[in-house]
Amino acid sequence: MDEINNKVDLLKDDMVACVQNSVKIKSISSAADGNAPFGKDTAAALDHVLKVAKKLGFKTVNLDNYVGYAEYGDGEDYVAVLGHLDVVPEGDGWKYPPYGAEIHDGKIYGRGSMDDKGPTISCLYALKAIVDAGLSMSKRVRIIFGLDEENGTGKDTDYYLEHEKPPVLGFTPDAEYPIINGEKGITIFNLVKDFKTQYEGDTKIAYVKGGERSNVVPPYAEAGIKADLKGEIIDKCESFAERTGYDIKAEEKDDMVIVKSKGLAAHGSTPELGKNAVMQLLAFLDELNLGKSDLTDFISFLNKYVGMETNGESFGIGMEDKVSGKLSFNLGVIDINKNSGSVTLNVRYPVTCTYEDMMEKLNARIAHTGIRVENMLHQKSLYFPEDHKLIKILQKVYKEQTGDEPNLLSIGGGTYAKDMPNIVAFGPIFKGEPDIDHQANEYIKVEHLVLNAKIYAHAIYELAK
Repeated sequence: MDEINNKVDLLKDDMVACVQNSVKIKSISSAADGNAPFGKDTAAALDHVLKVAKKLGFKTVNLDNYVGYAEYGDGEDYVAVLGHLDVVPEGDGWKYPPYGAEIHDGKIYGRGSMDDKGPTISCLYALKAIVDAGLSMSKRVRIIFGLDEENGTGKDTDYYLEHEKPPVLGFTPDAEYPIINGEKGITIFNLVKDFKTQYEGDTKIAYVKGGERSNVVPPYAEAGIKADLKGEIIDKCESFAERTGYDIKAEEKDDMVIVKSKGLAAHGSTPELGKNAVMQLLAFLDELNLGKSDLTDFISFLNKYVGMETNGESFGIGMEDKVSGKLSFNLGVIDINKNSGSVTLNVRYPVTCTYEDMMEKLNARIAHTGIRVENMLHQKSLYFPEDHKLIKILQKVYKEQTGDEPNLLSIGGGTYAKDMPNIVAFGPIFKGEPDIDHQANEYIKVEHLVLNAKIYAHAIYELAK
């Protein structure tokens, strides 16, 4: 079986080049464009990787730019690796170009290098290593390339399952090692309020905006305030920043004071690792005492019941279990103007709790406030028992290839495992390594790209042999 690892080593340079070329494609999922349901850039990323797969000798299929796959082997059943080629927006704060795919100190830098282009492409080359080693398998193997994972809508996997039967076993390389056997339930939705009463004083909030995605802790937010006494607001902002330690500043621009709040991005599944720029900003705005109106009531509500908390306790939906820990609560996007206010929440509840219980508590909190829920998306929680065949095989491979104990984990992150039957998340982040998904300066170490390919090759072989 060392022959597999030897073949991976021989494929290293080609694999690294493929990852670099993929990262250079700014494949943020966007509005439909002709025959590209998630935009031309995601279609370009799929086209690139399918061309590489074809050169490697695999059968390739493009399902109308919703999803594609590379396939090898014969047999009625197949095992699958399911990764994604779409990425979240790059944001600010990069020391290297976010789509440059430059290598520095043995790391490929760029958006998608770790989440999830690098690991997905490592699986493609893992399959090539099995083929080059001359090993036979009783099942077909598919490396499936999704294009709309980051939005969490399931449109790509739904389309796949409308046209193809599901795999019998498989994994998605889109979390961390060792093995993820539990994933929290995920809800993404808007809280919306129409502003019927307007404040007519000399100082009023013109707009508040911040964040780009529900599943990212917003690193930046700003507000525009119309005021006669602009200097007074700027002074208050300075003292607020000194008192709280928040990175928040105010400056005069045209006829307004612009208040800018900087936080720290983090994945929406682990909001406690970030600093929410939106909530920092709302804390300041709530202190200005700008009279009573629907707009200021909305800000006060959010400041009181969300604040800087990341577990939903003040909102009344704090939940916890032994398997997966506490509920996570991320306010990812805000958009307030004179007519209405909207925030987008990403709330992930423990694996043994229910959506219905959480929503009952949430609805109780917003009752009689004029706030309503819109655009609800829901993914149920996922749980594989520790004696499941898939879990046992992946544990065996992980221990053989790393020497580490193959402990089972539950996460707040939602992966394709929820969208595709018989799949769990397996890697690619190793123990002790930082989780830099969705952050500036995302990278994958070249040595870990290679090690992932070796682990994934053995896993694919054990599942399909």
